[in-house]
Amino acid sequence: MNPTPLPTQRVLLGVTGGIAAYKAAELVRLLVKSGREVTVVMTAAAREFVGPATFQALSGHPVYSDLWDTRPDNGMAHIELTRHHDAMLIAPASADFLARLVHGRSDDLLTTTVLARTIPLLVAPAMNLQMWQNPATQRNVATLRADGVHVIGPGCGEQACGETGDGRMLEAHEILAALDAWAQPKTLRGKRVLITAGPTQEAIDPVRVITNHSSGKMGYALAQACAEAGADVVLVSGPTHLPTPFAAAAHGEPGSLRRVDVLSAAQMLAAVEAEVDESDIFIAVAAVADYRPVTCAEQKIKKADAGLDIHLEPTVDILARIARHQRRGAGKSGPPLCVGFAAESENVEQYGAEKRARKGIPLLIANHAQSTFGADDNQVTLIDERGAAGATRLPKMGKLALARALVAEIAGRI
Repeated sequence: MNPTPLPTQRVLLGVTGGIAAYKAAELVRLLVKSGREVTVVMTAAAREFVGPATFQALSGHPVYSDLWDTRPDNGMAHIELTRHHDAMLIAPASADFLARLVHGRSDDLLTTTVLARTIPLLVAPAMNLQMWQNPATQRNVATLRADGVHVIGPGCGEQACGETGDGRMLEAHEILAALDAWAQPKTLRGKRVLITAGPTQEAIDPVRVITNHSSGKMGYALAQACAEAGADVVLVSGPTHLPTPFAAAAHGEPGSLRRVDVLSAAQMLAAVEAEVDESDIFIAVAAVADYRPVTCAEQKIKKADAGLDIHLEPTVDILARIARHQRRGAGKSGPPLCVGFAAESENVEQYGAEKRARKGIPLLIANHAQSTFGADDNQVTLIDERGAAGATRLPKMGKLALARALVAEIAGRI
């Protein structure tokens, strides 16, 4: 099973006048690096900030800005440009340009191309704090959204005018992430997904813990992929250094993401049980400790030459418990669709199949512990009721790409 190709391989990028135009150069570089073909259309004001030669060098394609450009055979650049692209992105989109879009103006190449397009349109606003907050701008943005235009951002931070607040264009990597999120099929729209990620820490004393090598990257990638697919996601996370994943809803798309931080297996169980009644899907990615110290010393245990004996007791099996849980949420009954992960050091398919049957879940995703912890890519095997004999091994890929492929698999089982 391979990830579905994004419907944004050929991007028509519009650049309008504003100091944020310099970010568009980095955006072109990242779009090309991601494997996309990019053609740039500039307004006259944009050319005052960045020269077209910059965009031509970065994109590898001619830059367009003249309504009367004769390079297309039919002399109609505003028609030909949209015929050969999958999506149109305006970044930066100035306050003036947004207003012109609302009123259907077509007095330069970029506005005329927007009006004549047959492809989706996305805009990344960029302007001063007061301009963004102005009721006229807010009305214009609301109108554009109602017309089906996808608004990306803006962000909050320091602005060229010296003020701080909403209105600055998102960074290039954030716009690329928003474009990727928008392009994902919304196969989980209207669903609520509960995900655990990362390790747990079981305290020995105030400074020492029992933990594992889990980085949380796979769980965080799945949380992002589920939000991109339109789900409302609750991410219950053990201690990691990862930033909260991108949430599509923060930029005008369906799907949201809320993060709940915990430390121990007991805290993770409590957080999961507080959310599960309203959840449709439970994905247990976290590497939860199987054992914890029977007692936790109140003070730091002093080092002793004779060594240290720690008595351990089993923790609760969170996945097995949720697989038997009877939900009490509105319109929900029985357990959510449960998906488990298993990191094995040997006999991955055999042990994975045994674990799936033991926990009583419909789908288990097994991988080699030696190759997944801390890595940016992963290779997994899908194991369902057919057992090890019917297991499906996916090719090795980046964890976000893998998460998107797994979302497609999970969505098909709902």
